[in-house]
Amino acid sequence: MIYFDKVTKEYDNGVKVLEDVSLTVNKGELVSIVGHSGAGKTTLIKLLLAEEDPTEGTVSFHSDNISTLRGKDMTNYRRKVGVVFQDFRLIPNKTAYENVAFAMEAAGRHDDEIKEDVPHVLDLVDLKSKFNHFPHQLSGGEQQRVAIARAIINRPEIIIADEPTGNLDPLNTYDIVQILKKINDLGTTVILTTHNKGIVDNLGRRVITMENGKIIRDQKTGKFSM
Repeated sequence: MIYFDKVTKEYDNGVKVLEDVSLTVNKGELVSIVGHSGAGKTTLIKLLLAEEDPTEGTVSFHSDNISTLRGKDMTNYRRKVGVVFQDFRLIPNKTAYENVAFAMEAAGRHDDEIKEDVPHVLDLVDLKSKFNHFPHQLSGGEQQRVAIARAIINRPEIIIADEPTGNLDPLNTYDIVQILKKINDLGTTVILTTHNKGIVDNLGRRVITMENGKIIRDQKTGKFSM
């Protein structure tokens, strides 16, 4: 599904942030990517989101080289990828319902679809009673649930969760991880970057450990180890 083939990323100042990285993420996997700050996790995600191009090697989605996609092909690819950020990135003057609906509107979905799908997805993330709440009326954990609902509303094939619990307390962290597991159980591929040892150990899923721009460990059912 996702293929990194001998990928190196070097910036104009000569700094290599990724070096000869090869990995495959299969459809339906839940993969945690761990490593200290500067290990290369963020660059890996940027390449996958087509925000950066590799200096060497290729990043592919199915049979498509991501860095060569243009126009409608790039738009179609990005609609297949949902992203959850650490800082939520909700629109402050829109309700939970409107934040999620906005993602559907941007994708050109019809009003009937929006009215049917948004309540269903907000219910999936346990926000059935908070449809009309604005972000400032929600807790951090609830805001992140809205962000997850927004990320999955257009039925992407992949969810990238970039440090999604970095601003949350342990209880909300646990809840968010359970939601991500639920989404994965429904068939969506989930790629999670995190510094949280407890999350990784409790998931018991595949763990990729990065250090100095290289993959130093790839365990099918690993634990947090650096």
